Amino acid sequence: ELEKVISKFVNREDTMLLNFGYQGIMSCIDALVNRRDVIVYDAESHACIVDGVRLHMGHRYAFKHNDIADCEKQLQRATELAAKNGGGILLITEGVFGMDGEQGILKEIAALKKKYEFRILIDDAHGFGYMGATGGGADQAQDCQQDIDLYFSTFVKSMGSIGAFISGPKNVLSYLRYNVRSQIFAKSLPLLIVEGMLKRMDMVNTMPELREKLWANVNRLQNGLKERGFDIGNTNSPVTPIYMKGDVPEATQMVMDLRENYHIFCSIVVYPVIPKGDIIYRLIPTAAHSFEDIDETLKAFEETKKKLDAGLYKAADIPDMAEA
Repeated sequence: ELEKVISKFVNREDTMLLNFGYQGIMSCIDALVNRRDVIVYDAESHACIVDGVRLHMGHRYAFKHNDIADCEKQLQRATELAAKNGGGILLITEGVFGMDGEQGILKEIAALKKKYEFRILIDDAHGFGYMGATGGGADQAQDCQQDIDLYFSTFVKSMGSIGAFISGPKNVLSYLRYNVRSQIFAKSLPLLIVEGMLKRMDMVNTMPELREKLWANVNRLQNGLKERGFDIGNTNSPVTPIYMKGDVPEATQMVMDLRENYHIFCSIVVYPVIPKGDIIYRLIPTAAHSFEDIDETLKAFEETKKKLDAGLYKAADIPDMAEA
């Protein structure tokens, strides 16, 4: 029943539930290609995609993040190799990139199907449920659902649960059901989770005011940050990165100050994920937040940014957050 509900929601023929997102997409990638096939993927894809690509015994080419010219260049290389090997091409990207909040250039990539023969798999973990007119995802928002062959997402983000799914043509999904190793050799998604997801999908379908409230909060937060001089990059989704300068101990001290003294939890991204000296604070507002919550967050970041710039978070080592 849940698979049918999701298929209709994302406008696909069929859907397969997955027990976990990370291992689910890894196993799907592994099942979809053989050694004669070529994978082309965005260089800043999530680790689960990268690990899935590593399982591939054939060739793979990464294109520069959201760079359509380099994407086409890699497709040209892949086309030549696939023709020589007698294989096909699978292009993998994301609907919304979880680190910087930018949407993937889905529409531009889909347009390349007029020149090259390939299939598209997108990971829309950060787009499912709120992007697009009905929350159908980033491909709905970009009006290119019909060109995306396989749509993957998790229940961890907008749905606040666990598990995942992949949707697409019936013949492909029939094949995956018998070849995705993480499903065949592991437990299925627990019934309790499935029942909970049915309720969540009912809420998404019948309570558009939740999505409207989410976007009101997103706009208040992002506009407020920009008005206060913060760099939030090129995000065009609820994922809100704040780019700052500082070392790892400083970042840890600041995030502890936000948590302990301002009662605001946010995740930080530091070296070695990004270059030394850079800090990214990632905020993700929800429909449950109030405007008062948003305003308190803006005030907290104003104050802690001043402390950071004044060197008040300087420390010899990373503090033990468990003892804070």
